[in-house]
Amino acid sequence: MTVKLAITGKSGSGKTTIVKAFMQIIKDMFPEKSILLFDNDLTGELGHSFGLDIRNTIYGIRSGKHEYKTGIPDDMTKQEFIEWAMEDIIVQLDENVDIIVSWLVGSKDCRCPITKQINDAVYKVINRYDIVIFDCEFDLKYLNQLVDIEIDSTLIIARPTEESAHLAKRIEEFSSKYAAGSQLGVIINKVDNNNPAVVYDLLKKYDLDVLGVIPYDSELKNNPMSKESKVVQNAIKEFYFRLNLPQVKK
Repeated sequence: MTVKLAITGKSGSGKTTIVKAFMQIIKDMFPEKSILLFDNDLTGELGHSFGLDIRNTIYGIRSGKHEYKTGIPDDMTKQEFIEWAMEDIIVQLDENVDIIVSWLVGSKDCRCPITKQINDAVYKVINRYDIVIFDCEFDLKYLNQLVDIEIDSTLIIARPTEESAHLAKRIEEFSSKYAAGSQLGVIINKVDNNNPAVVYDLLKKYDLDVLGVIPYDSELKNNPMSKESKVVQNAIKEFYFRLNLPQVKK
């Protein structure tokens, strides 16, 4: 069964760094498991952090603008064609890690056949992997417009500021109906360890269900494009046991 983790939050909150940290932690703990990174953020920053400029997207399939690597086989149904095209846009990052980019998605209100066909094709791709990590656009609504799928754990990334805490509460409210029955909580990122009282005051004021705290890593300034941080990885390991994700058996 596929385990699905969604990382949401405002652009600049540190989502991409945290997605990559979770990928590395899970790779280290479960090297045999297959992982799909699903870039549902319009910025495409996740692919860029691996040094990739991924132009072939799910939107390209939907819009008919995708350029195929091979010739199109004859006698395909439309659904088979879309599923075949979906395989064509998956990029391998490592032996057990792939990435796929959605970019723009269609409205759920659209009753055209392509909407359901894309949903079904994406659903099949997701369920081929052991773990899927979604880098989401703001909240879960945008992901739900693309594929109607249950998420095991949704983490809202917020910074330790009044504005960010207020926005996290709004994202929590927006996402709750799409995360019904599953885990939904907040991760406070880029925290100044010298002033923890600020975080506690924000939690109390906005009644946020916080699952973990990640300190500020000044080293990210030296290599901002890679979005890789041992500080972030180590912080996540401290609260990983609280999440609805695969756990190492003791």
